[in-house]
Amino acid sequence: MMPVSLILLAGLLFQSDSTQWLLKTDGTQFPWVTEKYGWGGGYMDISGQTYEWTGDNPSDLDGPVRISVQRKEEGEDIVETYTFRNTSSRSVRLGNIGIYTPFNDSYPDAATCMEKCCHAHVWAGGKAAYVAAVKMNGKGPGLGLMVVKGEVTDYDIWERGNDKGWSNYRGVIALCPPDVKLRPGRSYVLSWRIFKFDTTGSGFEDAILSRGGTLVSSDRYVYRTGERCKVLFKTSKYSYTRSRRLRRPGEYRISRRGTYADVLAVPAGQDLLRARAEFILDNQQMMDPGDPRFGAYMVYDNETGAIVTDDMGRSDLDEGRERVGMGIFFAEYCRRHPSTRLLQSLEQYAKFVRTKLQGEDYVTTSSVSHFVPERGYNYPWIADFYFRMYELTGKRQYAADGYGTMMTLFRRFGYGFYCIDYPVTKSLRVLSDAGLSQERDSLLDCYRRTALEFIRNGSNFPSHEVNYEQSIVAPAVQLLCEMSLVLEGKESERCLSAAREMMPALEAFSFRQPSFRLRDIPIRHWDGWWFGKTQNYGDVFPHYWSVISAAAYHWFALASGDESYMAKAHTILRSNLASFFPDGSATCAYLYPRRINGVPGKYSDAYANDQDWALVAYLDFYL
Repeated sequence: MMPVSLILLAGLLFQSDSTQWLLKTDGTQFPWVTEKYGWGGGYMDISGQTYEWTGDNPSDLDGPVRISVQRKEEGEDIVETYTFRNTSSRSVRLGNIGIYTPFNDSYPDAATCMEKCCHAHVWAGGKAAYVAAVKMNGKGPGLGLMVVKGEVTDYDIWERGNDKGWSNYRGVIALCPPDVKLRPGRSYVLSWRIFKFDTTGSGFEDAILSRGGTLVSSDRYVYRTGERCKVLFKTSKYSYTRSRRLRRPGEYRISRRGTYADVLAVPAGQDLLRARAEFILDNQQMMDPGDPRFGAYMVYDNETGAIVTDDMGRSDLDEGRERVGMGIFFAEYCRRHPSTRLLQSLEQYAKFVRTKLQGEDYVTTSSVSHFVPERGYNYPWIADFYFRMYELTGKRQYAADGYGTMMTLFRRFGYGFYCIDYPVTKSLRVLSDAGLSQERDSLLDCYRRTALEFIRNGSNFPSHEVNYEQSIVAPAVQLLCEMSLVLEGKESERCLSAAREMMPALEAFSFRQPSFRLRDIPIRHWDGWWFGKTQNYGDVFPHYWSVISAAAYHWFALASGDESYMAKAHTILRSNLASFFPDGSATCAYLYPRRINGVPGKYSDAYANDQDWALVAYLDFYL
């Protein structure tokens, strides 16, 4: 049973469970989350003027519309009904409506997250809209919200910023009905049901159907241009399939009776990869021999049509760090599609990396123009690049450079760093092929020590650049799965067992919404700020680092034999093609919410920055 005040939802708890499903709105959890953001409060525009109300007294609204809220318990469910009634003598249009639903999607530290915080997965699917909130450890019951009357067609995010939680707090979520016009005396009614559901198997779907809801799904969410998509609309009483041929690249909304699925049509994968490779060659390599960044792959501004530098001091725009993903993409692409021009570009880039980003001892920086703190993530990325250059060219020095880079990582950061893209299997294979057997054994020992550290930590994940995030959990799962395939006997079993224990926490970051931007895509909500031109916080869907989960699923499927995870990996990989356009241009972030702090969302950021890691994973795990 969910104890609840019928006057104001100040909190939601399940019996015998410590999860706090809602943010505290008295300023004690976050000083900026105050009573204004209490559950059921909200805002709307009427004739150009903004009106606000609070959840404890919605009728106290000085305007032409009266708001009433009814709450009642039905068994273990809570049913809330919001009625907007025009009490004036003239017609009014209600716009930008938002109702605060402050789910506790925040990240103080891993231990607290595991037991007390939740991921709130929003599907603003019109008449079939819902929220599926799950504990961050992925275990126990979840909290669901489903629309039963009216519509929710969007959501807003509030109270984000560097001074408000930075990257460790998702913000206050407000669910948004569509704009409506009300004649005098008429009302608009929105009602939703709050319920508990079993997070295993199809527990959420079963809960929706048993409460009279509609579920929407597609066999895929990304199609080749010209293919026909099929979307299933299902209730407890009937199923209906709607199909449509997707004749042009772009997004499509397949609708029926006020709800829908969002699917994407893209050119054939190889065509998109070729276009992207040509675009980078033509636009994103520094070709000024007088510039110290000569040979580097750079950020590109699609609005100005020019390379972006980090001269203003933004490390997320520099010529190192995540931009190494372009080099890795090129090395892998060129191996499969030999090109003299591309190979020359890569060799120039490799020279830049080795002589400008690294010292003789392989200590690595992110920028050649100014000092930046040493960053552990740089090492496995550059090592991965070298190992792939060995596979492309057969030059033994590249294998040695990859080894030297990895050993410097372990020397300077130890064995407890949860790196993105530990190239376990690839590095061991390359060193063996290059005849560097002693180096292979030394690196394997470092991987073994890292695996033991991850096993000891278990779900007590240490903070890195963010307190707790998907890109801490996924690399641990991937390394352990790869090591379970490399090692034998009890060592192998121990690695797979530890990875299996982490999987619920990893899967909890994503859900099963019927959209190519959301299906199996982990929540990330700060990358528009750190890598984008507009520097807006807020949900980014899909975000290219969702492919770390795809990689973890891929390796878990190989290690465990559970092929269902391979299908999830492929869903993520296909969805990330949304960041690339037919002409080869790209975006680093799509800001998904309707608004963030009142600033319009639903746009692709102008910077092509670090998204090419998605293509690396697409080549590795899909093609």
